[in-house]
Amino acid sequence: MTEKRTARPAKTSSGRRSAPLDVDALLDDPATRVIVCCGSGGVGKTTTAAALGLRAAERGRRVVVLTIDPARRLAQSMGLVELDNAPRPVKGADTAAGGSLDAMMLDMKRTFDEVIEAHATPEKAEQILANPFYQALSSSFAGTQEYMAMEKLGQLRTRAEAAKAAGRTDEAWDLIIVDTPPSRSALDFLDAPQRLGSFLDGRFIRILSAPAKAGGRAYLKVVSLAVGTAGNVMTKILGAGFLTDVQTFVSALDTMFGGFRERADRTYRLLQAEGTAFVVVAAPEPDALREASYFVERLGAERMPLAGLVLNRVHVALAEDLSADRAAAAAEDLDATGGQALTAGLLRVHADRMRRRDRDRSLAVRFTSAHPTVPVVEVPARAEDVHDLEGLRAVGADLSKG
Repeated sequence: MTEKRTARPAKTSSGRRSAPLDVDALLDDPATRVIVCCGSGGVGKTTTAAALGLRAAERGRRVVVLTIDPARRLAQSMGLVELDNAPRPVKGADTAAGGSLDAMMLDMKRTFDEVIEAHATPEKAEQILANPFYQALSSSFAGTQEYMAMEKLGQLRTRAEAAKAAGRTDEAWDLIIVDTPPSRSALDFLDAPQRLGSFLDGRFIRILSAPAKAGGRAYLKVVSLAVGTAGNVMTKILGAGFLTDVQTFVSALDTMFGGFRERADRTYRLLQAEGTAFVVVAAPEPDALREASYFVERLGAERMPLAGLVLNRVHVALAEDLSADRAAAAAEDLDATGGQALTAGLLRVHADRMRRRDRDRSLAVRFTSAHPTVPVVEVPARAEDVHDLEGLRAVGADLSKG
């Protein structure tokens, strides 16, 4: 069992002392079974999740990374032609320490189909999968992606426990890393599964399902009373067969109602359990840090375990003693003398980097002032996107510096 290191206060680029996020201690701790990387879109969650997975695997953990990334950058970074709804081994990861790395990309419709196939008879499953209302629900309904991410997390945990109990090495993952959906708001990840579960097990569906059992005129009468004008509008927009599709879907899915919310609640409890760690990822941008702040507060309110904040793409400067103003002034002096054009250009580049660094510091200090107990690790900005395992190793090394 790996001994945890005692974290010492460290000075971040914000200039303010803050507890460091000890990433290696988190990854090495066998009690850590699930890591959830969350935050607003475009802050580097996918790269962070992949880097954490690779570093954990090369330090001896058996890891599976679940990503929800339409750009499929993770597949490219891990040298895979493509990722799909099944975990695939990542070639090129150093397994000398006894670890392994698998990766997969969520296919939300396929995951929904798997739920139907697992919990309905073959005849009912075939009827549901062919239903137009179900096809729309499983492909584009708000919250479906987040709900299915939680469904897949639960499936992976169950498969890992089954493999361990059977003494198998395949699928015997001891660490699951989840890259959360690229939602408009970071909070959608926590809210959407409950919204979809409530919809599938809610009053509207119950109104539809009760008369569906009676069929015929009783169905049309109750639907008319319950849906009223809204149903007429939906019928006009979506076509005359809309309510019929809903009726057929509800009738076929009747035996599964309640199971959706039950599974969502079970996975929600997994997120709250000891052994789960949330890593909030943000960039030094006002909106991203605002979302990160909201998320930290929400995790605290929901009693979910927060490991810390990864502040990604932080600008750094090599010559810290040379301020932006001095560099810009020196460049102007060189221009006035008509010489050293290359040096003047370099001074301007340095001045620009120092201004960006100062801006990042100013934004970061707002977060650390509001959340002084949240451990933080900063990852420097890179000149180009990460596109291979070496790049992920470099990100992992930066994450480990705390």
